[in-house]
Amino acid sequence: MAPVARTNRGRRIAAALGVIVLALVVVPLGAMAARKLRTTFAARKHSEAPAPRQIPYPRLEWPIVIHGGQYIPLAWKDIAGWASDDHAQAYKAFRVSCTSIAAQQNPPDDSKALGASLREPCRLAKARAITDDATARAFFEENFVPLQISRLGEDAGFVTGYYEPILEGSRTRTDVFNVPVYRRPSNLFVRGFTQDSPSLPNKGPVYRKIGRRKLVPYYDRAQIEDGAIAGRGLEICWLKDQTDLLFAQIQGSARIRLQDGSTIRINYDAHNGYPYTAVGRILIERGIIPREQMSMQKIREWMEQNPDGANEVRRQNRAYVFFRQVPLSDKDEPVGAQGVPLTPGRSIAVDNSLHVYGTLFFIEGELPIESPQAKTPFRRLMVAQDTGSAITGPARADIYYGAGAEAGRISGRFRHNMRFVMLVPKRVDPVERGRKMPLPDPRPSEKIAKLFPQTDPLKDKPNEPAGGVKPSAAPATSAQVTEKVPLPQARPVTKPGRTGLRLRRFIRHRGG
Repeated sequence: MAPVARTNRGRRIAAALGVIVLALVVVPLGAMAARKLRTTFAARKHSEAPAPRQIPYPRLEWPIVIHGGQYIPLAWKDIAGWASDDHAQAYKAFRVSCTSIAAQQNPPDDSKALGASLREPCRLAKARAITDDATARAFFEENFVPLQISRLGEDAGFVTGYYEPILEGSRTRTDVFNVPVYRRPSNLFVRGFTQDSPSLPNKGPVYRKIGRRKLVPYYDRAQIEDGAIAGRGLEICWLKDQTDLLFAQIQGSARIRLQDGSTIRINYDAHNGYPYTAVGRILIERGIIPREQMSMQKIREWMEQNPDGANEVRRQNRAYVFFRQVPLSDKDEPVGAQGVPLTPGRSIAVDNSLHVYGTLFFIEGELPIESPQAKTPFRRLMVAQDTGSAITGPARADIYYGAGAEAGRISGRFRHNMRFVMLVPKRVDPVERGRKMPLPDPRPSEKIAKLFPQTDPLKDKPNEPAGGVKPSAAPATSAQVTEKVPLPQARPVTKPGRTGLRLRRFIRHRGG
């Protein structure tokens, strides 16, 4: 029996070894086959997957959007005074703006109405030195389309005027000239700009650096007038009184005639971060100057006659402007925010958060140019070349009228509603873009209503009372047809028994 037992034992060992060998060979092969099968299935699934859905409409350029504004397309013949304007003079001012537009490295922000669309008309204007009125008018009509523009819900815009004051001053402080004209302080800080940036925004918060990290709001007008930054070598020159300085800050530039006969030209450089408060509005609200008589000349006269009151009213405007000296001669016009010389009667300041510099506006209405009571027709094509903190809105303009006292008297009377027509390059014509925009699919409600008629069971099904009694012919009321549906009974509140507690303990013990 021993040899047979040994033989059976050897067979069992051989069978066990065979099973082990089979497991070592077959299992990896099975795993490899499974992986291959999964890969093949994934590839087949990927190849059979439907293509991603395409957008139902092509991506098209939407018509221009003017935030807070509305516009209406016009024909050239519908613009009052368009044919009688001096288009050659307007064309000359437009080419000045094109010099700056062509020199820009980065296009303007697309969020603005015209974006970079003025580059093409400027390229054409640069190649054509037009001097006659008819050809200039044809250029505008061939390359632009007119849109009447206004603030949302209104039918007209609003214009004011500004000028360049000519003031008396001194390089050194004297008993007569004791009001300093400050340049930008070194501790003035605007987020996103370095302290030596060539230009800073004319809106938004401005800070004063204390130490290396701490920022606090900059000094306001009263603090600066009381000497907060005096003695730091920031004085460009000295003026006679604070009213002269206030008018230079409101206008953004000035010519300072010195005692030796020379002239200093100063331009806006920065502000202290406080919102502008119009002193004219304060005088109107206090009943000091009637609204219909308000002008820059009236403000100056009142301040000269009431120095103590002028000091208090002036400090209500906490905004303060710092200047820089610019190398201009007496014959040169001041430089606007676009960086080009302004043209009297053709340059305007606009809201640069909505409009790009170089935008053309035809402004039409009546202004008191010949006298304070006159209604002189004003119908001119203007060029946006400047901005101001008080100029806000899509149809708001400040007309630059020149330098000197006479220009100040005329422009100071401008506070009038006017009609604004914006000239838009044809490549962004909103009417043409609108024709290409796809219309939405028609609403299928009528078709669906015919295919699937809707019924009201309360109206179509008669209310049969219990007992088989036929209802009356009178229509059933909602109280008659509405049956009260009993609410389900609330579930009883039960406390967990010991069995439930043991079960939960068992689950926690097992890690469930």
